[in-house]
Amino acid sequence: MTLEAYADTIIPGEQRDPGDRAVAGAASGGGAVASGAVDLMLSPEGGLAGTLDSLAEGLNEHARDYGTRTGLDLDPAVPPFVALSFADRIALARELLAPGHPEQELWVALAMFSAMAWDTGAHMSTTDALASDHPGLTQMGFMPPDPDGAWRFPRFSYGRALAAIHPRTTPRGDPQ
Repeated sequence: MTLEAYADTIIPGEQRDPGDRAVAGAASGGGAVASGAVDLMLSPEGGLAGTLDSLAEGLNEHARDYGTRTGLDLDPAVPPFVALSFADRIALARELLAPGHPEQELWVALAMFSAMAWDTGAHMSTTDALASDHPGLTQMGFMPPDPDGAWRFPRFSYGRALAAIHPRTTPRGDPQ
């Protein structure tokens, strides 16, 4: 729940159900959690899986300290970071992500997994992400591949070709 709450703080989304405590419901549509942020954090390729328990405990310790400093009475039924309101989660995340915070690199790395899950669906193939209506890719209007599975872009983003295609480029766009 703590990792979901942190991911939702970075890229908010709508609650999965009315009792959802991790996802605050601060935005409509799917945010980092619905986009698979925790799946990406848990993936062996990401390199964070072995540290997630420690990171979650660290977030909860910072939430306890934040609650004490600000006079909050945190609900003991959920982890301390989850017990924070969305506004308080943001305030605490700002502290942790601020330049000069001694643990900034840890919290930035964890935040990047939320961003990568939302804007790339990095834990799955792009084709699978699009087929499953991945929230981030869908909201950004990421176009699906052509029927043969290749991505082609018939319009140049700058209104003109910036370079000629290399003569040894394969029909699928791979270099030879």
